[in-house]
Amino acid sequence: MKQTIKMLMLVGAFFLMTPYAASASTYPAKLGVKLGNGVVNMVTGLGEVPKNIILANRAEGPGYAATAGVMTGFLHGLGRTFCGAVDLMTFMIPTKPMVRPNFIWQSFNKETTYGGNWELLK
Repeated sequence: MKQTIKMLMLVGAFFLMTPYAASASTYPAKLGVKLGNGVVNMVTGLGEVPKNIILANRAEGPGYAATAGVMTGFLHGLGRTFCGAVDLMTFMIPTKPMVRPNFIWQSFNKETTYGGNWELLK
């Protein structure tokens, strides 16, 4: 009887501690995601220039792409690099990235946007 009670207490303690252990093991993964996102966005920020030239060329033609596309790409490159630097400096707080799409190669046909309300990663 005592053996059964001890076993039930041990199993009960295991089930009570499982959610805490699971959440603790995901925290480093979330930090790694944000750290990696910050580094990648800092390095690939300059890739916004050709991306926006292509988008501007498709929308308005080559003359517009050569002027406004280059400037828009340069500004989005600075924005992506800055957001990457912020993600890199604050990687200990696992929030969603401020830049959308998260990486330049995701949704390449979509213009980059910024914002968000510092939601925690789930």
